[in-house]
Amino acid sequence: MTDDVAEPAAAPIAAPTPRLGRLHPHNVVIDVADHDIVVPFWEAALGWRVHRINDQFVALRAPADEAIGFDILFQKVPEPKTAKNRAHIDFDAADIEAEVERLVGLGGSVRGQHSLGDFRWTIVADPEGNEFCVTIR
Repeated sequence: MTDDVAEPAAAPIAAPTPRLGRLHPHNVVIDVADHDIVVPFWEAALGWRVHRINDQFVALRAPADEAIGFDILFQKVPEPKTAKNRAHIDFDAADIEAEVERLVGLGGSVRGQHSLGDFRWTIVADPEGNEFCVTIR
């Protein structure tokens, strides 16, 4: 008979040490009105792990075996989203149509489809309207 031994948790990917003149991404922050609406969408979309920090902040962290290097941090804010995002995240997909269909099934909405030469992207919004792009390069 052998003892069941739990495997140690995977160590987080070590982020580069910041130094003067060189910045490193730590978090991508998305403002939200309701964590309970937005975070489940992103958790299902990315397959990342939820880390509740406090009432204002909830993070999604990539699995340790994915060398992402930053979390997506959802910051609860009192004001609603009123305009197009000035910055957004682009995500690559193996099959853009299938991925967009999956995201719409999770509660996202298509805001537009574009192409420049061989580069194609679809603008998608999460359930609170925060835009991001699904691309094929």
